Amino acid sequence: MLDIKLIREQPDLVRQRLATRGAGDEARIDELLKLDEQRRKLLAEVEGLKAQRNRVSKEIGALMGQKKIEEAEAKKKETRDLGDKITELDKQAAAAEAARDEILLRLPNLPHESVAIGKTAEDNPVMRTWGDKATFDFKPKSHVELCESLKLVDFARGAKLSGSGFLLYTNWGARLERALIQFLLDLHTTQHGYTEVSPPYVISRECMVGVGQFPKFADQAYAVREGEDNNTLGQLYLLPTAEAPVANIHREEILAERQLPTYYCAYSPCFRAEAGAAGVGTRGMIRVHQFDKVELIKIVKPENGYDELEKLVSDAEKVLQLLGLHYRVIQLCTADMGFASAKTYDIEVWAPGQGTYLEVSSCSNCEDYQARRMNLRFKAEAGENRFPHILNGSGTALARLFVALVETHQQPDGSVTIPAALQPYLKSDRIKA
Repeated sequence: MLDIKLIREQPDLVRQRLATRGAGDEARIDELLKLDEQRRKLLAEVEGLKAQRNRVSKEIGALMGQKKIEEAEAKKKETRDLGDKITELDKQAAAAEAARDEILLRLPNLPHESVAIGKTAEDNPVMRTWGDKATFDFKPKSHVELCESLKLVDFARGAKLSGSGFLLYTNWGARLERALIQFLLDLHTTQHGYTEVSPPYVISRECMVGVGQFPKFADQAYAVREGEDNNTLGQLYLLPTAEAPVANIHREEILAERQLPTYYCAYSPCFRAEAGAAGVGTRGMIRVHQFDKVELIKIVKPENGYDELEKLVSDAEKVLQLLGLHYRVIQLCTADMGFASAKTYDIEVWAPGQGTYLEVSSCSNCEDYQARRMNLRFKAEAGENRFPHILNGSGTALARLFVALVETHQQPDGSVTIPAALQPYLKSDRIKA
């Protein structure tokens, strides 16, 4: 969440940066500051009343020692009345704090000053491209045609099992998916310095709040119920991405400065309810409810956050370079960034069968926004506790990587060649009917 001290001291700056997102969140700052001031006044009044009660309590002892029983009893009543008033004011302060924090939890992160100001995805600047778009001397097939002719994915039976937006990988398709996951994990752990972890796929509400998924996007998640117990519904959720559990590994901890930077890498399936009936209307693998992803998480000192972001993007780019896939890197403008991000780069791979770019990685520096929500700090050498920057990136996401790979490397005879870097994992240089 945003730093309440920053909002108090520089409200105009906060309003200005929020306004660049174009969602109207800046309008809530006045309400938030009013609640914050109300809370602080109530707490100050409580402290004054407590001090008064302490003085009166001491007077009671003196009066009792002087046998002034009637006066002492009057003072006792005064302390009881003060206690009742303190209790009531504490309740009011807690209510004001809860209302303030509810607004804080729903305010997005402030875009970094280097982020391009824009209103739609059309305003996202292209930072660079790599490689050339695949060209063919035959009519290329879409991934749907290739998956059906090579029996890589059974779309009909996937829908039969779970409904639209779910995939059944078969034979070489299942093996290719597994090979890609293993390739990604090995690349990032052996060449880029990440430590592999394997997180739970069912996570708490607190983890979702910590990364900024909740409360704003609670309606887009898959909630879990334990058996027939409706009281448990909403306590646990299927993870939308491994970012949610992995970024929270050190929640409510104070790390030593020497532990930073910490890099984690994790594979998980990802479950996205927001792909919804309208979003999954097109056939194929572009928008699905469940897909695989290898996630990259960095926990770093604030002064290194943006250098680490550039390295994170480079780590994700290496995947596409090794697979021989043309891509571009774009910087998301202020209105197109994710809720928790201060700065984001998207990597979009070219899918020739679609005739368009597909996002396969989104790399973000959330600065201390998530760390504050999960109360993750580190103790600096000077002794003070500080909030680290938390970064996340897809390294990368499937099934869109799968789509781009089979469409890019398809051959005139209907087969798909396998890039050299992937051949040791698939144990084949080609997939054919």
